[in-house]
This record gives sequence, C-alpha cells and structure tokens, in this order.
Amino acid sequence: MNQNVKRPSGAQGRMNGPRMGGPGMGHGGMGGEKAKDFKGSMKKLLLYLGKYKFRIFVVLLFAVASTIFMILGPKILGNVTTELFNGIMRKISGSEQGIDFTYIAQIMLWLLGLYLVSALFSYLQGFIMTGVSMRVTYGLRNDIIKKINRMPLGYFDTTNHGEVLSRVTNDIDTLSQTLNQSVTQIITSVTSIVGILIMMLTISWQLTLVALCIVPVSLIFVVLIVKRSQKYFAAQQEYLGHVNGHVEEMYGGHVVMKAFCGEERSIAQFKEYNDELYRSAWKSQFFSGMMMPVMNFVANLGYVVICLLGGFLATQSLISVGDIQAFIQYVRQFTQPITQLANILNVLQQAAAASERVFEFLGEEEETPETQIITVNDTDEPDTDTSVHITGDVQFAHVHFGYNPEKIIINDFSVSIKAGQKIAIVGPTGAGKTTMVKLLMRFYDVNEGAILIDGYDIKNFSRTELRGLFGMVLQDTWLYNGTIMENIRYGRPDATDEEVYAAAKAAQVDHFVRTLPDGYQMMLNEEASNVSQGQKQLLTIARAILSDPKILILDEATSSVDTRTEVLIQRAMDNLMKNRTSFIIAHRLSTIKDADWILCMKDGDIVEQGNHAMLMEKNGFYANLYNSQFEHA
Repeated sequence: MNQNVKRPSGAQGRMNGPRMGGPGMGHGGMGGEKAKDFKGSMKKLLLYLGKYKFRIFVVLLFAVASTIFMILGPKILGNVTTELFNGIMRKISGSEQGIDFTYIAQIMLWLLGLYLVSALFSYLQGFIMTGVSMRVTYGLRNDIIKKINRMPLGYFDTTNHGEVLSRVTNDIDTLSQTLNQSVTQIITSVTSIVGILIMMLTISWQLTLVALCIVPVSLIFVVLIVKRSQKYFAAQQEYLGHVNGHVEEMYGGHVVMKAFCGEERSIAQFKEYNDELYRSAWKSQFFSGMMMPVMNFVANLGYVVICLLGGFLATQSLISVGDIQAFIQYVRQFTQPITQLANILNVLQQAAAASERVFEFLGEEEETPETQIITVNDTDEPDTDTSVHITGDVQFAHVHFGYNPEKIIINDFSVSIKAGQKIAIVGPTGAGKTTMVKLLMRFYDVNEGAILIDGYDIKNFSRTELRGLFGMVLQDTWLYNGTIMENIRYGRPDATDEEVYAAAKAAQVDHFVRTLPDGYQMMLNEEASNVSQGQKQLLTIARAILSDPKILILDEATSSVDTRTEVLIQRAMDNLMKNRTSFIIAHRLSTIKDADWILCMKDGDIVEQGNHAMLMEKNGFYANLYNSQFEHA
C-alpha cells in the first residue's frame, strides 16, 4: 500500500433562580440544575473572562464608588432632619434663631451631587459590563459553531440535536444574563453590607447590635425557603425542556403527525408535560414569593425594637433625632443586599451549570486531527492541485467498521473500482450501503483496513481536499433559504452565471426555472416547499454538476418522484456521471441495470458482485432481490 500521498496545498480552495421576588430585588432568574463541579466550572469561566480583566476591574471600581456615594446619602440626610428638629425646638423654647434653611440648602445640594455622581458611575459600570457580557456571548457562540463543524458525525448520531441547540441559545443566554447583572450586583451588595455596617456603627453600636440580630433570623428563613423551592425549580426546568422538545418534534414533523391522526395523542402528551410544568412552576413561585413577606415581617419587628431603643437613647442625649432616622434607613438598606446575595448565589449555581454544559461541549473529542504529510513527487516540487492528480480509482482494502467498536457491522469488505466506472450498491435495509459511503467520505474512520483513492489512503488527505473530490445527490434533498442561483452555486461559490445556466441545462432544470416569476433569482422558502420534490432533486443534481467532482455518490436519488420526473432525473444523472466514478445506492433495481459493476451487500459483507447479466445468470441473492420487485408487476 502506497503511503506516500501527493498532498498539495492548492486544492484547499476548491471546495470552499428562583426569582426571590419583591421590592428591592435587583435580579430574578429561573432556577435550574446545579453544576456537578461548581468550582471547576466557575474557574473555566473566569479563565475565559481573562481577556476582559481590565474592563471588569474598571466595572468593579465604578460599582464600589457608586455604592459608597449612595451609602453616604442617609447620613447626610440625617443632618437635615437634625437641623429641622433643633430649629423647631429652638422656636418652641422662644429663641429668635429658628431653622437654618441656608445650611439645609447646602446639605441638599451636596446630597444631589452625591446622587448624580453615584448614578453616573452606576451607568458607566452597567454600560461597560453590558459590552463585556455581549462580547463573551458573541465569542462563545462563535466557538460553539466552529466546534460543531469540527465534531465527528458520530457525536450527532448519539446526541439529541435539541441538546446542542440548547447550548448555543439557552445556556449562553443564561451566562450573558448572569455576567451582565449578577457580577456587579455581587460587588455592590458586598460593598453595601460592609459600608452600611460601618455607617451604623458610627451612629450607635447599641442600635447596630439590635439590627444585627435581625440578620441570622432572616437568613434562617432564606435558607429554609430556598432549600424548599429548589427542587421545584429543578422540576420546572426539566418539564420546560420536555414541553419545548415535544413542540419541536410534533410541529417539526407535523405532516407525519397529521397523516397518522396523532393530534389527540400529541395534545394528551403535551397536556401531561404542561400539567407537570404548571404544578412545579406554581410551587416554586409560591415558595420564592413567600420570602419577601416573611423577611419584611422579621424586619418590621426589628424596626419596633430599634425605634424604642433609639427613642430612649435620644432622651439621654446619646443620639440625635436625625441619626435615628438615618439608622432606620440603613437598616432597611442592610437587609436588601443580603437578600440579593441569597438570590445571586442561586443564579450563580444556574450560571455554573450553564457554563459547565458549554465548556463540556467545547471539550468534546473532535474529529481525528489531520495527518501532516510531506508533499513528495518525482521532481521534489510541491503539487498545486490535488484534483489534477486524482483519476477516480477507489479501493476498499479489508475494511472493518462498527459505530460501536464492540459491534462490527462491516466485516472484511474489499473491492477495487476503476476510474469512470458506475458502481451500484444494493441490498436490504441495514446491509451497510450508506455506511460505506460515510466511510468513503471519512465521516467516520475505519476500525481496520484502509480505503484508498488512486492508491493513496484517504486518511492522508485533509478532509477538505478529500470531500472536495466528491459530489453527492441524496434522497433527502437539502436546499437552503436563498435564491435558486445561490443554491446551485453552493458547491462552487466562484462559478459564473453562465456556468450555473449550463449546469442547470445539463440537469434538465433550466426550462422549469425560467418559467418561474423571478427565474434564477426566485427565493426558495424554508424547506423549499414552493418547488416540488422532483424539482428539488434536479436542482441538487445541477449543484453537483457545477461542482465538477471526480467521484459521485447517488443515494436513492429517484426513489421519491413520479415516473415522468424520474426520466428527467435519470437523464440528468447520466449527464452527471459521464467520465466520473459513480457510486449508486439503489433499492429500485431497474435503475441500475446498466451499471458497470453491482455490489450486493448483506450484513456488512459483499455476498455477490458482477454486472446485471452475470448476477441474474447466477440466480442467487441479487436475482432474488430483483425478481421480488417484479413478481407482482
């Protein structure tokens, strides 16, 4: 086996949380599953955020400054209350000096300035953090899309497509929301707690001790409620996924569902999921909604004690009236960041779970890396184009393969095919026909043996070069939301309009396209439902003709069209297969009678091979398959 592969570089371009709810809550989120490795997931997220560390540092500075200026407000406002109280008391005592409104005006101007500066810093930190979170979201989505294109096909055969979609949408949106709100809120909440505690101690250590007694009681209720509600939030997320999955399945295939009269079953299944979602959502929201009333009740009891003690201290001239007013404001502000932190901790759990899922996907094993092959030819000069050197000889050499290595489904498969031959692959469902094509295009790698093109192992080609040699026409046509011109040009974006027209004529579709209102510029809608199945097939053949492949794969290309359209498609495929090695997978055996060679597969093995006349003369497996299709004709 020749391992010295001509691997030119020029061919690369050919194929191109629970919502804790209530006043003062800065952020509410849907509770979700917890991360399996909270610390590890957050560490990966922080490493990913490393490139934005300067911006995040600036955000933290602005957040701290904004919070400090807000904290100073009640203390300064307390001086206004004290001056009003003292002025009134002076008037009552008969003094000519009343309230000093000039002093009060100065204080109010200072207070206005503090609040304006605080608002400015708050706006700036929000503006910068929004930019960071959007950039992170943008980057992660790009990383996931690139990762999807590097993943082996086997991953998607065993993974629900909705799971992958969920990571691109829901999980990254969760991270974006958390970064945009919770990160700065953690800083402001911690700063508020520390700052307010300091301000309360400067006013009265006795009142501060009373206020601190409220905290553990409040925390006990927070922990009890969060612990009780968490399981319902988890169930809510689970059944939300079931509801979304069911809707996607049923309305993605609504034609089949209606054809089998499955509407009632679909509605019944949806109702079951929806009922569970309702029950879990109702309980989770009920418990989380209890938090603020319970905490307000505890806080109000604390206010009563503080007012009584404050009044006593004021009578002893140990504290001013304004300080009592400021202290009560601080106590109200003190419980708010504690509640916010409790909420944020739950949101961070959800964010950790989302980041774990995202980074878990980004860490999945990718396709086998490309082998680095040194280009060698007779003159020791690099080749310029792989396709120039490929004629189309294909050889399967003792190929063994199984999607699961423990269960081999292709057993010692060997065949040699000459360039330009038309090879038909026939056999019952599950015989391994389509699997052979997937192996040929290296969607999967063989377990043992080798597949060679012109004597070179396909593993020594880059996947881009290898797949650039092939053209495919499948039973399930794929056309995207774009013009007919764009769809035909998909396999060769640099093709001229004249080349597109020539390919369409060879595919027997030019006349049909020109009868359309916008001709080649007509937009194909979603799923291309504004053209018939046969017309779709002809367009995919035109696309394959335009890409000018060396090797063709035709997988049941005429199985879902009427007889008249089949004649057009067969004529188009004849044009397509001229001077090209062609693999035709067919169940309708009448379409492959003129094949140069027919491979009959059963259970992953070639049980018979030859042309149509030879195989019919043998009166074996192929003859039985062929006759079974016409015995009732």
